[in-house]
Amino acid sequence: MALSSDFTQARAEAATPPPPLIGALLRMPFETVRDRMLAGLHERGYTDLIAAHLNVLQYPGPENQRPSELATQTRMSKQALNYLLGQLEDLGYLTRQEDNADQRSKRIHLTRRGHAAIRAIREIVLEVEAEWEKQLGARQFAQLRDLLTQLHAITA
Repeated sequence: MALSSDFTQARAEAATPPPPLIGALLRMPFETVRDRMLAGLHERGYTDLIAAHLNVLQYPGPENQRPSELATQTRMSKQALNYLLGQLEDLGYLTRQEDNADQRSKRIHLTRRGHAAIRAIREIVLEVEAEWEKQLGARQFAQLRDLLTQLHAITA
């Protein structure tokens, strides 16, 4: 009997994951922000947007970029990005127009609806920031922002 309970206890201990590393600690709040962005967009009437569209609309946004540039920025294949661009174009969020400097290429331009969605995203994220600042306190939230800004500069 002792062997069985020793085995069960060892398996339970092995199933407990170690504390999260920095990647998980960055990912978990990021996922919360993305979930809130999508829910907030839907609440504001942008019910046709899906989570994948946020990759195209994420900061700094696609305005005046070439699809190839945006694919690199979003770490997506050109094919996957063009699929999403086609969806967003059909939904009225953006257009792809010829690049005056290179007729072989196109540039992405947000429509009025696209600009409004970007503004809504910023409002939603500011709401999340205000909540986190309230929960963490102004000093700690400012410190978090400063550290993330420094980390961005290091990794950019």
